[in-house]
Amino acid sequence: MHEKIGKSSEENKEIIKELIKKLHRGEDPVKVKEEFKGVIKKLTPLQISQAEELLIKEGMPAEEIHHMCDVHLAVMQESLKEDADLAPEGHPVNILMQEHSLLLEYANELRDLYKQIKEKGSLAEMEDELTKIEGIVKHLKASESHYLREENILFSQLEKYGVTQPPKIMWMDHDRIRDIEKKLYSLIENKSTLDYQEFVKQYHLHAHGLAELLAEHFSKENRVLFPTAMQLFKDSEWIEIRKQFDEVGYCCFTPELPEITAVSEEEPKEEIDSSLIDFGTGALSLEQLLMLFKTLPVDITYVNEDNIVKFYSEGPDRIFVRTPSVVGRSVENCHPDKSVDRVLKIIEGFRNNTLDKADFWLNLGEKLVYIRYFPLRNEKGEYKGVLEVTQNIADIKKLEGEKRLL
Repeated sequence: MHEKIGKSSEENKEIIKELIKKLHRGEDPVKVKEEFKGVIKKLTPLQISQAEELLIKEGMPAEEIHHMCDVHLAVMQESLKEDADLAPEGHPVNILMQEHSLLLEYANELRDLYKQIKEKGSLAEMEDELTKIEGIVKHLKASESHYLREENILFSQLEKYGVTQPPKIMWMDHDRIRDIEKKLYSLIENKSTLDYQEFVKQYHLHAHGLAELLAEHFSKENRVLFPTAMQLFKDSEWIEIRKQFDEVGYCCFTPELPEITAVSEEEPKEEIDSSLIDFGTGALSLEQLLMLFKTLPVDITYVNEDNIVKFYSEGPDRIFVRTPSVVGRSVENCHPDKSVDRVLKIIEGFRNNTLDKADFWLNLGEKLVYIRYFPLRNEKGEYKGVLEVTQNIADIKKLEGEKRLL
């Protein structure tokens, strides 16, 4: 039994090589896993990856390397279940951790199915396996709400405590996960257009890559990000986070959740000011103004001149997730890392008066989403922020002819 991890890739390679040899000789994987559990838990994904690369360069077949990955992922899955004790049932962190464990199970099932389909000769022969794969894919697609809850609520709250870099790294991981999942979905959808052996080869690449990526990412969140949040947030903040989690919604596989209970008396809400606000073209009460924003068929978000989100409207059919946690958040942290530069370039164009609008459109399922950005300026022409207007124009685009009141 190894008592410590090697300090170099060469030493780690020897540890992993010994594990693989035992598996290759036909020793019981369960016993091998128990023998090496302590070692594998301490090895970082980077150390394992470096050792694997060295072994492959020495001529060890990739299939043999993946025997070790099976053991590694089994240990990681056990660890994720153990980590779930960090927070009580129904707590936002416990919810996320349970979802981590289930998602890794699905990813490992995909990898296990590879062992079955590689023995087949055609798509027709893997009908049962394909049904299982499509079922897992359905769950993976439903997992988007998991990442949205983290990005829009948990990360936002961490940033309020000055924890900004770890959430950015986690968001980058989310995008990597989304990318590999899209490749997997595309492969399944276009399976009939590929040679069967090519299909199997690509399936193995995506399924194996997804399982490794999820194990690495979930481990970082469970052991670094979540404990940090647990130390920083107050009980009242966790209750608010749970409420916002409920608002965004959960995955179809999320375990049934207990109701949340308050830990302290809620602070009394301020009464709505009923005085009229004069707009020059009319006067509205605050209540009327709130009703107006809630009824508009567009989503509106206001970012002030300091790049801080100050307001968003709550329309009946919101397109992108917004929760109260986003208010006070830097606009840089509201976008994935790969699009931040583009957003800041638009804002800079508004600020220096070289740009008066920016618009984009994209397909989201059956929706055609039209996104427009406008600079806000006061009477002196001074830049005071950005207005984002988002609308589903799919039905509008279908309009033809006329429909008059009279």
